[in-house]
Amino acid sequence: MEVIVATSHRLILNVSDSFVRYLYHQIPWHNRLIGIKGARGTGKTTMLLQYLKKAPISMEQKLYLSLDDLYFVNHSILDFGEQFYQRGGKLLVLDEVHKYPSWAKEIKNLYDRYPGLQIIFTGSSIMEISKMEGDLSRRALMYELKGLSYREYLAFSHDIILPTISLESLLNHDYDPNILLNPMFKPLQYFKDYLVYGYYPFSLDDRDSYHHRLRQLIRTIVEFDMAEVKGFDIRQSKKILQLLNIISQQVPFKPNITSLAEKSGIHRNSVNNYLYYLEEARLIAMLQHHSFSVASLQKPEKIYLDNTNHIYALSEQQPNMGNVRETFFYNQVSYLHSISYCEKADFKVNATYTFEIGGSSKSTKQVKGLENAYIVKDDIEIHIGSTLPLWMFGLLY
Repeated sequence: MEVIVATSHRLILNVSDSFVRYLYHQIPWHNRLIGIKGARGTGKTTMLLQYLKKAPISMEQKLYLSLDDLYFVNHSILDFGEQFYQRGGKLLVLDEVHKYPSWAKEIKNLYDRYPGLQIIFTGSSIMEISKMEGDLSRRALMYELKGLSYREYLAFSHDIILPTISLESLLNHDYDPNILLNPMFKPLQYFKDYLVYGYYPFSLDDRDSYHHRLRQLIRTIVEFDMAEVKGFDIRQSKKILQLLNIISQQVPFKPNITSLAEKSGIHRNSVNNYLYYLEEARLIAMLQHHSFSVASLQKPEKIYLDNTNHIYALSEQQPNMGNVRETFFYNQVSYLHSISYCEKADFKVNATYTFEIGGSSKSTKQVKGLENAYIVKDDIEIHIGSTLPLWMFGLLY
Protein backbone atom coordinates (compact mmCIF):
# COMPACT_ATOMS: atom_id res chain seq x y z
CA MET A 1 0.00 0.00 0.00
CA GLU A 2 2.84 2.40 0.79
CA VAL A 3 4.17 2.21 -2.78
CA ILE A 4 0.70 3.03 -4.14
CA VAL A 5 0.42 6.02 -1.80
CA ALA A 6 3.88 7.30 -2.73
CA THR A 7 3.04 7.03 -6.44
CA SER A 8 -0.19 8.95 -5.87
CA HIS A 9 1.60 11.75 -4.05
CA ARG A 10 4.19 12.07 -6.81
CA LEU A 11 1.58 12.23 -9.57
CA ILE A 12 -0.49 14.83 -7.73
CA LEU A 13 2.48 17.08 -6.98
CA ASN A 14 3.85 16.93 -10.54
CA VAL A 15 0.66 17.53 -12.53
CA SER A 16 0.47 20.90 -14.30
CA ASP A 17 -2.62 22.99 -13.62
CA SER A 18 -1.86 25.78 -16.09
CA PHE A 19 -4.69 24.56 -18.33
CA VAL A 20 -7.87 22.81 -17.25
CA ARG A 21 -10.53 21.22 -19.44
CA TYR A 22 -14.03 22.66 -19.91
CA LEU A 23 -15.60 19.88 -17.83
CA TYR A 24 -13.58 20.80 -14.76
CA HIS A 25 -15.76 23.89 -14.26
CA GLN A 26 -19.03 22.01 -14.79
CA ILE A 27 -18.64 19.25 -12.21
CA PRO A 28 -20.01 19.84 -8.68
CA TRP A 29 -16.92 18.43 -7.04
CA HIS A 30 -18.52 18.37 -3.58
CA ASN A 31 -20.77 15.46 -4.58
CA ARG A 32 -19.95 12.20 -2.81
CA LEU A 33 -19.92 9.99 -5.92
CA ILE A 34 -18.88 11.25 -9.36
CA GLY A 35 -18.20 9.23 -12.50
CA ILE A 36 -16.40 10.51 -15.59
CA LYS A 37 -16.48 8.60 -18.86
CA GLY A 38 -14.46 9.37 -21.95
CA ALA A 39 -12.37 7.97 -24.75
CA ARG A 40 -8.70 7.28 -24.15
CA GLY A 41 -6.43 10.28 -24.58
CA THR A 42 -8.98 12.99 -23.79
CA GLY A 43 -7.37 13.96 -20.47
CA LYS A 44 -9.47 12.34 -17.74
CA THR A 45 -6.48 11.37 -15.61
CA THR A 46 -4.89 14.82 -15.80
CA MET A 47 -8.16 16.49 -14.83
CA LEU A 48 -8.56 14.28 -11.78
CA LEU A 49 -4.99 14.84 -10.66
CA GLN A 50 -5.57 18.60 -11.02
CA TYR A 51 -8.62 18.34 -8.79
CA LEU A 52 -6.68 16.33 -6.23
CA LYS A 53 -3.91 18.92 -6.28
CA LYS A 54 -6.36 21.75 -5.57
CA ALA A 55 -8.58 19.88 -3.07
CA PRO A 56 -8.24 21.73 0.29
CA ILE A 57 -7.33 18.71 2.38
CA SER A 58 -4.00 17.21 3.36
CA MET A 59 -2.08 14.92 1.01
CA GLU A 60 -2.68 11.99 3.37
CA GLN A 61 -6.45 12.44 3.04
CA LYS A 62 -6.59 12.16 -0.75
CA LEU A 63 -5.44 9.36 -3.02
CA TYR A 64 -5.23 8.50 -6.71
CA LEU A 65 -5.42 4.85 -7.83
CA SER A 66 -5.14 3.49 -11.36
CA LEU A 67 -6.95 0.17 -11.54
CA ASP A 68 -4.77 -1.17 -14.32
CA ASP A 69 -1.96 -1.33 -11.74
CA LEU A 70 -0.74 -4.90 -11.12
CA TYR A 71 -1.42 -4.36 -7.41
CA PHE A 72 -5.12 -4.90 -8.05
CA VAL A 73 -4.61 -8.35 -9.50
CA ASN A 74 -4.35 -9.64 -5.91
CA HIS A 75 -6.00 -6.84 -3.93
CA SER A 76 -9.53 -5.48 -3.94
CA ILE A 77 -10.79 -1.91 -4.21
CA LEU A 78 -13.04 -2.59 -1.24
CA ASP A 79 -10.23 -3.67 1.10
CA PHE A 80 -7.96 -0.85 -0.06
CA GLY A 81 -10.72 1.72 0.33
CA GLU A 82 -11.52 0.51 3.84
CA GLN A 83 -7.87 0.78 4.89
CA PHE A 84 -7.60 4.23 3.36
CA TYR A 85 -10.72 5.44 5.20
CA GLN A 86 -9.57 3.98 8.51
CA ARG A 87 -6.32 5.94 8.14
CA GLY A 88 -8.27 9.18 7.80
CA GLY A 89 -8.82 9.20 4.04
CA LYS A 90 -11.54 11.47 2.66
CA LEU A 91 -11.13 11.58 -1.13
CA LEU A 92 -10.51 8.49 -3.25
CA VAL A 93 -10.01 8.74 -7.03
CA LEU A 94 -10.26 5.49 -9.00
CA ASP A 95 -8.99 5.70 -12.57
CA GLU A 96 -9.87 3.25 -15.38
CA VAL A 97 -12.37 1.24 -13.37
CA HIS A 98 -13.37 -0.81 -16.42
CA LYS A 99 -10.07 -2.65 -15.94
CA TYR A 100 -11.39 -4.13 -12.69
CA PRO A 101 -14.21 -6.71 -13.02
CA SER A 102 -16.32 -5.99 -9.92
CA TRP A 103 -15.70 -2.26 -9.72
CA ALA A 104 -19.35 -1.16 -9.58
CA LYS A 105 -20.32 -3.45 -6.71
CA GLU A 106 -17.25 -2.58 -4.62
CA ILE A 107 -17.62 1.16 -5.19
CA LYS A 108 -21.27 0.87 -4.12
CA ASN A 109 -20.19 -0.92 -0.93
CA LEU A 110 -17.64 1.77 -0.12
CA TYR A 111 -20.20 4.49 -0.83
CA ASP A 112 -22.83 2.88 1.41
CA ARG A 113 -20.49 1.96 4.29
CA TYR A 114 -18.48 5.18 4.60
CA PRO A 115 -20.57 8.38 4.32
CA GLY A 116 -17.45 10.45 5.01
CA LEU A 117 -15.63 9.15 1.92
CA GLN A 118 -15.89 10.91 -1.43
CA ILE A 119 -15.27 8.70 -4.48
CA ILE A 120 -14.56 9.85 -8.02
CA PHE A 121 -14.07 7.26 -10.76
CA THR A 122 -13.28 7.26 -14.46
CA GLY A 123 -13.78 4.70 -17.17
CA SER A 124 -14.15 4.04 -20.84
CA SER A 125 -16.84 5.84 -22.83
CA ILE A 126 -18.18 2.34 -23.63
CA MET A 127 -19.29 1.71 -20.04
CA GLU A 128 -23.04 1.42 -19.49
CA ILE A 129 -23.30 2.25 -15.82
CA SER A 130 -27.05 1.57 -15.70
CA LYS A 131 -26.36 -2.09 -16.52
CA MET A 132 -23.59 -2.61 -13.97
CA GLU A 133 -24.05 -4.78 -10.90
CA GLY A 134 -24.66 -2.59 -7.87
CA ASP A 135 -26.77 0.01 -9.70
CA LEU A 136 -24.55 3.06 -9.29
CA SER A 137 -26.75 4.97 -11.72
CA ARG A 138 -29.01 6.12 -8.84
CA ARG A 139 -26.04 7.24 -6.76
CA ALA A 140 -23.39 8.65 -9.11
CA LEU A 141 -23.38 11.90 -11.04
CA MET A 142 -22.08 10.89 -14.49
CA TYR A 143 -20.22 13.07 -17.00
CA GLU A 144 -18.39 12.51 -20.26
CA LEU A 145 -15.18 14.25 -21.31
CA LYS A 146 -14.80 14.94 -25.02
CA GLY A 147 -11.61 15.87 -26.84
CA LEU A 148 -10.45 19.46 -27.15
CA SER A 149 -12.78 21.93 -28.84
CA TYR A 150 -11.18 24.46 -31.15
CA ARG A 151 -11.56 27.03 -28.36
CA GLU A 152 -9.72 24.79 -25.91
CA TYR A 153 -7.03 23.96 -28.45
CA LEU A 154 -6.29 27.67 -28.91
CA ALA A 155 -5.95 28.10 -25.14
CA PHE A 156 -3.97 24.90 -24.61
CA SER A 157 -1.54 25.25 -27.52
CA HIS A 158 -1.32 28.98 -28.17
CA ASP A 159 -2.49 30.77 -24.99
CA ILE A 160 -5.35 32.39 -26.91
CA ILE A 161 -8.27 32.70 -24.50
CA LEU A 162 -11.76 32.92 -25.95
CA PRO A 163 -15.15 32.59 -24.23
CA THR A 164 -17.69 29.92 -25.08
CA ILE A 165 -20.58 30.99 -27.29
CA SER A 166 -23.94 29.21 -27.21
CA LEU A 167 -25.47 27.96 -30.44
CA GLU A 168 -28.38 30.38 -30.09
CA SER A 169 -26.02 33.33 -29.58
CA LEU A 170 -24.00 32.26 -32.59
CA LEU A 171 -27.07 32.00 -34.83
CA ASN A 172 -28.43 35.35 -33.62
CA HIS A 173 -25.02 37.08 -33.76
CA ASP A 174 -25.51 37.81 -30.07
CA TYR A 175 -21.92 37.73 -28.83
CA ASP A 176 -19.08 40.11 -28.05
CA PRO A 177 -17.73 41.39 -31.39
CA ASN A 178 -14.32 41.87 -29.79
CA ILE A 179 -13.80 38.14 -30.35
CA LEU A 180 -13.57 38.83 -34.06
CA LEU A 181 -12.11 42.32 -33.96
CA ASN A 182 -9.13 41.57 -31.73
CA PRO A 183 -6.10 42.35 -33.96
CA MET A 184 -3.99 39.79 -32.06
CA PHE A 185 -6.29 36.91 -33.03
CA LYS A 186 -6.55 35.52 -36.55
CA PRO A 187 -9.30 32.86 -36.30
CA LEU A 188 -8.14 30.84 -39.30
CA GLN A 189 -4.43 30.89 -38.46
CA TYR A 190 -4.52 27.67 -36.43
CA PHE A 191 -7.78 26.13 -37.67
CA LYS A 192 -6.22 23.71 -40.15
CA ASP A 193 -3.71 22.64 -37.48
CA TYR A 194 -6.61 21.84 -35.17
CA LEU A 195 -8.35 19.77 -37.82
CA VAL A 196 -5.21 17.67 -38.30
CA TYR A 197 -3.64 17.61 -34.81
CA GLY A 198 -5.77 19.40 -32.26
CA TYR A 199 -8.40 17.08 -30.78
CA TYR A 200 -6.30 15.16 -28.24
CA PRO A 201 -4.14 16.92 -25.61
CA PHE A 202 -1.20 14.59 -26.20
CA SER A 203 -0.61 16.23 -29.61
CA LEU A 204 1.71 18.67 -27.83
CA ASP A 205 4.07 15.87 -26.83
CA ASP A 206 5.36 15.05 -30.31
CA ARG A 207 3.48 16.22 -33.38
CA ASP A 208 5.64 14.18 -35.78
CA SER A 209 4.49 10.90 -34.25
CA TYR A 210 0.98 12.08 -33.34
CA HIS A 211 -0.94 10.19 -36.03
CA HIS A 212 1.07 7.03 -35.38
CA ARG A 213 0.20 7.28 -31.68
CA LEU A 214 -3.42 7.96 -32.58
CA ARG A 215 -3.60 4.80 -34.69
CA GLN A 216 -2.12 2.84 -31.80
CA LEU A 217 -4.70 4.41 -29.47
CA ILE A 218 -7.55 3.38 -31.77
CA ARG A 219 -6.23 -0.18 -31.91
CA THR A 220 -5.96 -0.31 -28.11
CA ILE A 221 -9.54 0.91 -27.71
CA VAL A 222 -10.84 -1.86 -30.00
CA GLU A 223 -8.57 -4.71 -28.92
CA PHE A 224 -8.64 -4.06 -25.17
CA ASP A 225 -11.27 -1.57 -23.98
CA MET A 226 -14.08 -2.80 -26.21
CA ALA A 227 -13.13 -6.43 -25.65
CA GLU A 228 -13.05 -5.98 -21.86
CA VAL A 229 -16.32 -4.09 -21.59
CA LYS A 230 -18.29 -5.93 -24.27
CA GLY A 231 -16.71 -9.33 -23.67
CA PHE A 232 -15.63 -10.45 -27.15
CA ASP A 233 -12.29 -12.02 -28.03
CA ILE A 234 -9.32 -10.77 -30.03
CA ARG A 235 -10.54 -12.43 -33.24
CA GLN A 236 -13.64 -10.26 -33.22
CA SER A 237 -11.46 -7.23 -32.51
CA LYS A 238 -9.60 -7.78 -35.76
CA LYS A 239 -12.87 -7.88 -37.66
CA ILE A 240 -14.02 -4.68 -35.98
CA LEU A 241 -10.78 -2.97 -36.94
CA GLN A 242 -11.41 -4.10 -40.52
CA LEU A 243 -14.92 -2.65 -40.29
CA LEU A 244 -13.49 0.66 -39.07
CA ASN A 245 -10.92 0.69 -41.86
CA ILE A 246 -13.62 0.16 -44.50
CA ILE A 247 -15.62 3.07 -43.10
CA SER A 248 -12.59 5.35 -42.77
CA GLN A 249 -11.76 5.09 -46.48
CA GLN A 250 -15.28 6.10 -47.57
CA VAL A 251 -16.54 8.68 -45.09
CA PRO A 252 -19.11 10.07 -44.97
CA PHE A 253 -20.20 6.48 -45.41
CA LYS A 254 -23.72 5.51 -46.48
CA PRO A 255 -23.88 2.00 -45.06
CA ASN A 256 -24.98 -1.08 -46.91
CA ILE A 257 -25.13 -3.66 -44.14
CA THR A 258 -24.84 -6.67 -46.43
CA SER A 259 -21.78 -5.22 -48.18
CA LEU A 260 -20.18 -4.28 -44.84
CA ALA A 261 -20.70 -7.82 -43.55
CA GLU A 262 -19.07 -9.35 -46.63
CA LYS A 263 -16.06 -7.02 -46.60
CA SER A 264 -15.40 -7.22 -42.87
CA GLY A 265 -16.16 -10.92 -42.32
CA ILE A 266 -18.70 -10.02 -39.62
CA HIS A 267 -22.05 -11.81 -39.60
CA ARG A 268 -24.73 -9.55 -41.04
CA ASN A 269 -26.81 -9.74 -37.84
CA SER A 270 -23.86 -8.44 -35.81
CA VAL A 271 -22.82 -5.48 -37.99
CA ASN A 272 -25.25 -3.00 -36.42
CA ASN A 273 -24.14 -4.02 -32.92
CA TYR A 274 -20.49 -3.47 -33.79
CA LEU A 275 -21.27 -0.10 -35.36
CA TYR A 276 -22.85 0.97 -32.09
CA TYR A 277 -19.86 -0.30 -30.13
CA LEU A 278 -17.59 1.84 -32.34
CA GLU A 279 -19.80 4.84 -31.73
CA GLU A 280 -19.84 4.29 -27.97
CA ALA A 281 -16.04 4.07 -28.12
CA ARG A 282 -16.05 7.50 -29.82
CA LEU A 283 -14.40 6.15 -32.96
CA ILE A 284 -17.29 6.82 -35.33
CA ALA A 285 -20.39 9.03 -35.28
CA MET A 286 -23.63 7.83 -36.84
CA LEU A 287 -26.06 10.30 -38.34
CA GLN A 288 -29.57 9.04 -37.80
CA HIS A 289 -33.02 10.01 -39.01
CA HIS A 290 -34.88 12.19 -36.51
CA SER A 291 -37.22 9.28 -35.71
CA PHE A 292 -34.29 7.06 -34.64
CA SER A 293 -34.81 4.73 -31.68
CA VAL A 294 -31.87 3.26 -29.75
CA ALA A 295 -33.92 0.18 -28.91
CA SER A 296 -34.34 -0.77 -32.56
CA LEU A 297 -30.67 -0.42 -33.59
CA GLN A 298 -31.63 1.09 -36.92
CA LYS A 299 -29.21 1.41 -39.79
CA PRO A 300 -27.76 4.96 -39.80
CA GLU A 301 -28.21 7.30 -42.74
CA LYS A 302 -24.51 8.23 -42.75
CA ILE A 303 -21.40 7.33 -40.77
CA TYR A 304 -18.58 9.75 -40.00
CA LEU A 305 -15.38 9.23 -38.09
CA ASP A 306 -15.70 10.71 -34.61
CA ASN A 307 -13.35 13.66 -35.15
CA THR A 308 -11.20 15.18 -37.88
CA ASN A 309 -7.91 13.93 -36.39
CA HIS A 310 -9.13 10.36 -36.99
CA ILE A 311 -9.62 11.21 -40.66
CA TYR A 312 -6.00 12.29 -41.10
CA ALA A 313 -4.70 9.36 -39.05
CA LEU A 314 -6.67 6.65 -40.87
CA SER A 315 -7.06 7.92 -44.42
CA GLU A 316 -4.86 6.25 -47.03
CA GLN A 317 -5.06 9.28 -49.31
CA GLN A 318 -5.56 13.04 -49.03
CA PRO A 319 -8.79 13.53 -47.05
CA ASN A 320 -11.78 15.09 -48.75
CA MET A 321 -12.25 18.59 -47.32
CA GLY A 322 -16.02 18.37 -47.57
CA ASN A 323 -15.93 15.38 -45.23
CA VAL A 324 -13.45 17.11 -42.90
CA ARG A 325 -15.72 20.16 -42.60
CA GLU A 326 -18.85 18.10 -41.95
CA THR A 327 -17.03 15.96 -39.38
CA PHE A 328 -15.80 19.05 -37.52
CA PHE A 329 -19.30 20.54 -37.41
CA TYR A 330 -20.88 17.26 -36.26
CA ASN A 331 -18.24 16.67 -33.61
CA GLN A 332 -18.34 20.14 -32.08
CA VAL A 333 -22.11 20.63 -32.16
CA SER A 334 -23.22 17.14 -31.06
CA TYR A 335 -21.77 17.53 -27.55
CA LEU A 336 -24.58 19.86 -26.50
CA HIS A 337 -27.19 19.45 -29.23
CA SER A 338 -29.06 16.73 -31.08
CA ILE A 339 -28.12 16.30 -34.74
CA SER A 340 -30.12 14.32 -37.27
CA TYR A 341 -30.16 13.53 -40.95
CA CYS A 342 -31.57 16.20 -43.25
CA GLU A 343 -32.81 15.33 -46.71
CA LYS A 344 -32.35 18.83 -48.15
CA ALA A 345 -29.06 19.81 -46.51
CA ASP A 346 -26.26 18.30 -44.38
CA PHE A 347 -27.68 18.45 -40.86
CA LYS A 348 -30.77 19.23 -38.82
CA VAL A 349 -29.95 20.45 -35.29
CA ASN A 350 -32.41 20.26 -32.38
CA ALA A 351 -35.08 19.36 -34.96
CA THR A 352 -35.24 23.09 -35.74
CA TYR A 353 -32.17 24.46 -37.52
CA THR A 354 -30.93 23.36 -40.95
CA PHE A 355 -27.24 23.59 -41.84
CA GLU A 356 -25.39 23.18 -45.12
CA ILE A 357 -21.61 23.00 -44.78
CA GLY A 358 -19.12 24.02 -47.46
CA GLY A 359 -16.12 26.07 -48.56
CA SER A 360 -15.96 29.83 -49.09
CA SER A 361 -17.65 29.57 -52.51
CA LYS A 362 -20.69 27.67 -51.19
CA SER A 363 -23.92 29.31 -52.39
CA THR A 364 -27.23 29.59 -50.53
CA LYS A 365 -29.12 27.80 -53.30
CA GLN A 366 -29.47 24.51 -51.41
CA VAL A 367 -31.25 26.05 -48.41
CA LYS A 368 -33.20 28.73 -50.25
CA GLY A 369 -36.78 28.88 -48.98
CA LEU A 370 -36.09 26.73 -45.90
CA GLU A 371 -36.98 28.14 -42.49
CA ASN A 372 -34.18 28.55 -39.92
CA ALA A 373 -31.59 27.53 -42.52
CA TYR A 374 -27.91 28.51 -42.49
CA ILE A 375 -24.88 28.16 -44.70
CA VAL A 376 -21.70 27.35 -42.76
CA LYS A 377 -18.52 28.22 -44.66
CA ASP A 378 -14.91 27.31 -44.16
CA ASP A 379 -12.21 29.91 -44.95
CA ILE A 380 -14.24 32.93 -43.82
CA GLU A 381 -13.65 34.81 -40.57
CA ILE A 382 -16.96 36.55 -39.81
CA HIS A 383 -20.69 35.99 -40.32
CA ILE A 384 -22.62 37.57 -43.15
CA GLY A 385 -26.36 37.38 -42.57
CA SER A 386 -27.34 33.70 -42.42
CA THR A 387 -23.87 32.62 -43.55
CA LEU A 388 -21.69 31.60 -40.60
CA PRO A 389 -17.97 30.82 -40.32
CA LEU A 390 -17.23 27.15 -39.65
CA TRP A 391 -14.50 27.84 -37.09
CA MET A 392 -16.93 29.56 -34.72
CA PHE A 393 -18.71 26.26 -34.07
CA GLY A 394 -15.53 25.32 -32.25
CA LEU A 395 -16.41 27.82 -29.51
CA LEU A 396 -19.48 25.98 -28.22
CA TYR A 397 -17.65 24.27 -25.33
